[in-house]
Amino acid sequence: MKIETPDTIALRPAPRLPEELVASSTFLLKRLGFAAKERGMAAYDEVGVHPYHYAIMLVLDAGSADTQGSIADALGYDRGQLVGLLDELEELGLVERKRDPKDRRRHLVRMTPDGTRMLRRLRALARKNEDEFLEPLSESDRAELHRLLLRLAETHEPRCALSVPPVEPAA
Repeated sequence: MKIETPDTIALRPAPRLPEELVASSTFLLKRLGFAAKERGMAAYDEVGVHPYHYAIMLVLDAGSADTQGSIADALGYDRGQLVGLLDELEELGLVERKRDPKDRRRHLVRMTPDGTRMLRRLRALARKNEDEFLEPLSESDRAELHRLLLRLAETHEPRCALSVPPVEPAA
């Protein structure tokens, strides 16, 4: 009798999914999202951070938010979750928080010089990860995929859209 191990199980071909699932674009988006997330998590884990940390650092670098609340709102994160993520970034020496001298209830967040260096490293890691994931596609296919995803984002996830349409005033 042959004993199965995680290594031998991983070598078995995965069973094919039902054709109806594979014919669904939303199913494929979800599955590919899971695959991209798994790859990203593994890559970021190698440098000791999480993709959520990277997103926070990008928001800070862009200067679009500088308080805990505004960072959480910009990324759509729960404010309690953000506090934990900022604690981790602070422990790593990548960000620092200080009370806002104008409003003691608020905490201002900024990247440290080590955080700026790490962000450069994470940007390179993100580019490499994306290039590897999209490797089967030509440059023009990649551009078309991105264009279509942005079009979907305009409707379903406006924070990801390049331009957010103005809100119409209520009549």
